[in-house]
Amino acid sequence: MFDVLALVALAGGATVLVWLGSRWLETSADQLAVGYGVPPVVQGAVIAAVGSSTPELMSVVLATLLHGEFELGVGAIVGSAVFNLLVIPAVATLVGKGAMTTNRELVYKEALFYMLAVATILLTFSLAVIYYPLGGAGLQGAVTRPLAMVPLVLYGLYVFTQFLDATEDVLEADVDVDRGRAWLWFGLGLVVIVVGVEGLVRSAIGLGAAFGTPAFLWGMVVVAAGSSLPDAFVSIAAARSGRPTVSLANVLGSNVFDLLVAVPVGVLLAGTLAITFAHIVPMMAFLVFATIVFFTVARTDMRLSAREAWLLLAIYGLFVGWLVLESVGLSSIVPT
Repeated sequence: MFDVLALVALAGGATVLVWLGSRWLETSADQLAVGYGVPPVVQGAVIAAVGSSTPELMSVVLATLLHGEFELGVGAIVGSAVFNLLVIPAVATLVGKGAMTTNRELVYKEALFYMLAVATILLTFSLAVIYYPLGGAGLQGAVTRPLAMVPLVLYGLYVFTQFLDATEDVLEADVDVDRGRAWLWFGLGLVVIVVGVEGLVRSAIGLGAAFGTPAFLWGMVVVAAGSSLPDAFVSIAAARSGRPTVSLANVLGSNVFDLLVAVPVGVLLAGTLAITFAHIVPMMAFLVFATIVFFTVARTDMRLSAREAWLLLAIYGLFVGWLVLESVGLSSIVPT
């Protein structure tokens, strides 16, 4: 029992570090964008997304390279995407004005592209099982570097569409910005995030060992929730300041980056990584379900109401409850 409490305390302290490092990283990234005259579309689609998604990216890198737990990194990405879709919009709605308006561009462009990202990453894992099968129990496959390029190419298309929609292509650089100081804080923020994410990964692995369950199940909650805090603060602040579209766009843009960039990066660094299809499919199935629910409530009357926000929170509660049942052995949807 003491070991479990120590692991929970480690996860809590690591979450604080991730939050602190992410604030430094995002603030300095914004200053660098202004200092170098980066176009607004790049700030939103690339810099903001990369800044708020750095914890998720680091979770894949550290879990893969230091601990040999690629599926834990994937679980963290999927859990983070579920958290972003269900919890962040709901909390932003409830702490804001009780309702959050959407628009057709957000629903039919950003949300639909995000659905394409979910389908692409699942297709990538399926191709690994079909064309690069591995021996062992269940369906297993190797995700190779050429396969990892598939989602990366799609992310390139996403960035390209953002450029096409830009109204301004060139901005004057702000010479008053201290770029050297901004780069220093950017580096410090990155270091703190790495330390914090390593703590989250270690706590997930420890909890998995303590309960005799796969570590990636804990990654879907512990690492995912801790690494999603930057997205949560950005979205909630935008909603409270009367910018609901920015709030929801940050959620979708970060999820697109996590699926199409963070997961393939782990493969590119390691060369070839094994996945168990029976582990991946249930995780992705719930993500697809959460995506459909989010798209439905976002499209209905082009607004998120307080009632719909509570519905999203209830579904996330079911998600956490399912993972708890898996951890204590009362559910066996995910084979151990």
